Amino acid sequence: MSIFKKNKKSGGNYLSGKEVRAIAKENAKVMKELEAYKNRKCDESEYLTEMQGEDNILEIDNLHSYFFTEQGVVKAVNGVSFDIPKNKTVGIVGESGCGKSVTSMSVMRLLQGPTGQIVSGEIRFHAKEKIFDIAKMPMRDIHKIRGSEIAMIFQEPMTSLNPIFTIGEQLDEVTFINKKGARKDEAKAKSIEMLNLVGIAMPERVYGAYPHELSGGMRQRVMIAMALASDPRLIIADEPTTALDVTIQAQILDLLRDLKDKIDGSIMLITHDLGIIAEMADYVVVMYAGRVIEKGTVEEIFHNPLHPYTIGLQKSKPTVDSSNEELYNIPGNVPNPVNMPNHCYFKERCAMCKEKCAGDYPDMIQVSPTHFVSCHLYEEGQNNG
Repeated sequence: MSIFKKNKKSGGNYLSGKEVRAIAKENAKVMKELEAYKNRKCDESEYLTEMQGEDNILEIDNLHSYFFTEQGVVKAVNGVSFDIPKNKTVGIVGESGCGKSVTSMSVMRLLQGPTGQIVSGEIRFHAKEKIFDIAKMPMRDIHKIRGSEIAMIFQEPMTSLNPIFTIGEQLDEVTFINKKGARKDEAKAKSIEMLNLVGIAMPERVYGAYPHELSGGMRQRVMIAMALASDPRLIIADEPTTALDVTIQAQILDLLRDLKDKIDGSIMLITHDLGIIAEMADYVVVMYAGRVIEKGTVEEIFHNPLHPYTIGLQKSKPTVDSSNEELYNIPGNVPNPVNMPNHCYFKERCAMCKEKCAGDYPDMIQVSPTHFVSCHLYEEGQNNG
């Protein structure tokens, strides 16, 4: 049901005071229930589970993460499902606001409550000893995996590092948190080892430096060292090269590629840059307006893109051959996230739209053992491109 009424005089949309109060009342009720569930005391058996694929380290199954606002419920992640296999890099790509970062924050359980909540779905993670459903874990137990089994590299290192503590103090803290009874000399030795691992030439000097004394590339290397200090099984890299120049960006990508093999782990790489995805990823997940619209191997997504949105993304990337041509852009805008339509979210922007696109949202269709697309153009019995 739409929460908006049409303003006949101005032609715009608005909410009356009565409607705003009704939304706030309903939101408060739902948020209270979700917060109580998130902070409950329970036995570990309530969130232990089994993996559906023995080769997967992470399985996200029908995940819904919402933000409860005064205008209504923003369905930032609306039924997302994909897997991250062991020792592989999975790239999550899509334009700004498609739900990439909210998906990663859901895995880390870093959504800012009470407005941001995991409403439903499963996040199955194969830890070193047990298999957990992260979506069902109470916040008091999330320390069992956050930081130690799953680590995150954030987009902007200058806002992630504390400016009043030295690099060494911040790196040592990771060891103190994850290894009870660790001595200061042990923590320092581990920190120096991690700085060496990420290619910092003078680790002792950087260990005693403050964040503002380092370049952007050095700070990002420190963030990677901090993520690796606890020997995680999964690294989530949320646009780790956005704030870096091209030369440093290439170095960081090479570093991540080498580290994946050294730590024998997996990487969930979030970016809007298709060039980085083509270079780094084994599998690609394309998101649009909070949903996965296509997923497959990197070869399938780049050599045989099926969804009109994926095709548009690739056409909008500049190439050497197109230097004299006008850069392609996908027409139209993303639908209002508070009041999403029931039909395909890309319908109003799609050049291949057909009559059936006005109906129910398309199911995820399998076109090969590893290639899936959510589009009416590829339903059973029709040409799969």
